[in-house]
Amino acid sequence: MARFDFDLFVIGAGSGGVRASRMSASFGARVAVAEERYLGGTCVNVGCIPKKLLTYAAHYADDFEDAAAYGWTVGARSFDWATLIANKDREIARLNSVYGRLLDDAGVRRIEARARVVDAHTVEAGGKTYTAENLLVATGGWPRMPAIPGIELAISSNEAFHLKELPARVLVVGGGYIAVEFAGILAGLGARTALAHRGELFLRGFDDDIRAALAVEMKKRGIELRFDTKMASIERRGAGLRAHFVDGSTADADQVLIAIGRDPNTAGFGLEELGVALGHDGAVVVDAYSRSSLPNVFAIGDVTNRLNLTPVAIHEAMALARTLFGGAPTPVDHEDVPSAVFSQPPIGTVGLTEASARAKYGELDVYRTSFRALRHTLTGRDEKTTMKLVVDRTSQRVVGAHMLGPDAGEILQGVAIAVKCRATKAQFDATVGIHPTAAEEFVTLRTPVAFT
Repeated sequence: MARFDFDLFVIGAGSGGVRASRMSASFGARVAVAEERYLGGTCVNVGCIPKKLLTYAAHYADDFEDAAAYGWTVGARSFDWATLIANKDREIARLNSVYGRLLDDAGVRRIEARARVVDAHTVEAGGKTYTAENLLVATGGWPRMPAIPGIELAISSNEAFHLKELPARVLVVGGGYIAVEFAGILAGLGARTALAHRGELFLRGFDDDIRAALAVEMKKRGIELRFDTKMASIERRGAGLRAHFVDGSTADADQVLIAIGRDPNTAGFGLEELGVALGHDGAVVVDAYSRSSLPNVFAIGDVTNRLNLTPVAIHEAMALARTLFGGAPTPVDHEDVPSAVFSQPPIGTVGLTEASARAKYGELDVYRTSFRALRHTLTGRDEKTTMKLVVDRTSQRVVGAHMLGPDAGEILQGVAIAVKCRATKAQFDATVGIHPTAAEEFVTLRTPVAFT
């Protein structure tokens, strides 16, 4: 008779939790997963997928405008927010059902309730207790809201996906990728948009040239950027809102969207009481195999605050399943992970920024180009694409690649393979470009930029 009800009990059915459940079950493990909200977690419901759909919607404004240069006559047009949200919701509901079917087909027991750890091998969920040899925490993150007067008048990115109507004026507060993405989406759909960030430039951690270039492009699109500006309070002002900043300035809006970051979602699950070590930010502290301070308790995804990307959570899940049930202990690999920011225009990046590469390697060869894409030679749109390669001068290995421009995410996925394979600049140079494309610039950059 089995000692425990399950070999693995997963708390959280987001991208990481679902993949860990399915993979573990495929190895023959008895698996249960508990989820209190919605299958697919942040990414499917209030993150990557709906955000990308809204990004597509916002870009049609440019496409309609540019069509005339190519001989198209576009008639009267209007945008209906309710239609977009309804169609988005229908697709998310479909994905929810797909996740449920995948878990069921894999033989995973689904429990629709909030789970709380009772002891190292016991979980309570929905008024019942379950025992498991191993526990996996995959509860993701939650939007952080500042403790300022009037914060209850603002919304987070969670609520932004379910607004009843598109606000005429929006203030986005924050400097991460969620903030710049929503600023681009809302402006593209017709809202008068401002972005306020307490730092001197947004997207800290991204390459400085790309950050600066995006700021220029966002201003061209009519987005007001207010840097070095810290929020102090929010008040109701007639039918709208007024945001007050520490420097005494104000901003009026119909909606204030707070996007200052996300915190690991660990409160209330019994982890601290159990003795699971948590970081200063509440993240579960884990080793390279996603094991916590307790030998049978593991954690993956945003709740560990290592590298908060959906494909990373999935990678961590697969590594964990192989470690626990596949007979192949597999550490997670967070080196040279590519990512994209679906700003307008979007960013694609892999490897080290110029600043981080200089700190690590010292002498570098840096290649950079900025140009107007072929498409806009007819439209006349004043939008620039920026590309950059960072090369370790000693080894001549390409240690970073960065792009701001249309299809940046699509292009950088391929470049990421080369960076991950430790390709040299000579190997980039030996690759024949696909002409005419923007992507070919990555294999035709020949002269390093000068440094003083």
